[in-house]
Amino acid sequence: MSALDYAIVAAYLIGLLAVGFLRRSRSDETAAGFIIGSRTLTLPAFVASLVSTWYGGILGVGEFSFKHGVSMWFVFGLPYYIAALIFALFLANRARKSEHLTIPDRLEKTYGRTTAGFAAVILFVTTVPAANVLMIGSLMRLLFGWPLWVGAILGTLFSVVYVHYGGFKSVVRTDILQFCMMYAGFILLFVASVVKLGGFDFLTASVPSEHFTWRGGNSGWYIAVWYVIALQTLIEPAFYQRCYAVKNARDARKGIFLSIGLWFVFDFLTLSCGLFAKAQLQTLSDPIASYPALALEILPIGLLGFFMTSLIAAVMSNVDSYLFIAASTFGRDFMWRYFGASEDRVAHWTRVGLVVATSLALAMALFFESIVDIWHHFGSISTPALLVPLFTSYVGRWRMTSKWAAACSIISALVSLIWLISGILSIDGSYWLGTEPVFPGVVVSLVIFAVARKQCP
Repeated sequence: MSALDYAIVAAYLIGLLAVGFLRRSRSDETAAGFIIGSRTLTLPAFVASLVSTWYGGILGVGEFSFKHGVSMWFVFGLPYYIAALIFALFLANRARKSEHLTIPDRLEKTYGRTTAGFAAVILFVTTVPAANVLMIGSLMRLLFGWPLWVGAILGTLFSVVYVHYGGFKSVVRTDILQFCMMYAGFILLFVASVVKLGGFDFLTASVPSEHFTWRGGNSGWYIAVWYVIALQTLIEPAFYQRCYAVKNARDARKGIFLSIGLWFVFDFLTLSCGLFAKAQLQTLSDPIASYPALALEILPIGLLGFFMTSLIAAVMSNVDSYLFIAASTFGRDFMWRYFGASEDRVAHWTRVGLVVATSLALAMALFFESIVDIWHHFGSISTPALLVPLFTSYVGRWRMTSKWAAACSIISALVSLIWLISGILSIDGSYWLGTEPVFPGVVVSLVIFAVARKQCP
């Protein structure tokens, strides 16, 4: 990269800080003000924030597209559209009308403190954005030649400094800028790839034919497991936080519908660029770097810096949002709910939680080697643990008792965890009975609900 490219990256980072550090008011220091922006989120801001936050795993998408081609859409696209549609139809309005601040607020009201407490632990661990911190480190290593751990630390600290200052409102303001950057950057790379390399004929001639099949070399069971993991969307704290924060229930549902359309467009861009990377860079040793490597091949000075900035924006939008969700869980759902912190100290403890979550994210990122593995492992545990209790707390007239709800959450999580460990410890990496760990966890959760349910008035 040239000096001009680095100057563009630097200008973006300075602009991000300026947006993130805009003036805050006294009301922003209340629990509702700091965690959900006092429920003042507009529809455009809702869409931009949700779209950019939920698509932060950009290098993981590049890794999968490079390895498996079109299968990426059947793994990270279609199942998540379906899950988001279910959320919009059944949960979005109800979540906004509930007037809660966090998911454990709802679970405590419906199923008691034990279920809410276990959910808080699960949410804290699974919202810590280790995968995206790993991506930040990979990007910084590519851009500046730093060791992975140095890039991860510096990139993550830069992502949280303005969140520490302004809370949810700073997250949303920076998300809007990052939303614009990520779309502009990938439109640029897609157009440049078509112009310089060729269109569909070039791809079919240069990419293995298996990359154009729905399986992409994976087993059907592997594809199927992502349709279950995608149900994690129904317990997705970023969805709930933005539904709690939006001005009215109508905008919550409409915003998710609009977001699904925008995700479809972005999936087309990222999948196409991943295929161009595979066609042009057949021997690339690190698929995580497929998008940056393609940009280095085909983009001129200036435009290269702009695209690299769009990658940074896509990753940082996820890092700051999820670190803030984890921090909010710490501040409200641990310190306020269980350790007696006063309501007016929630913002303070959320800032403390931001430090704790950042430290944990860095440690986890440096332990795992694959972004996709992080998504798979944590999704396989959190989905069975929370899916049934949270969904039934909002939808339908069938409920469990508080004790059964806690048992449902804890036992299903343990079953999936034990199943996951069986694969990690096995010589060939296979799970018991050849079954992905998310399936037995979900089955156990559904069985417990079926046995313990009772109809409520």
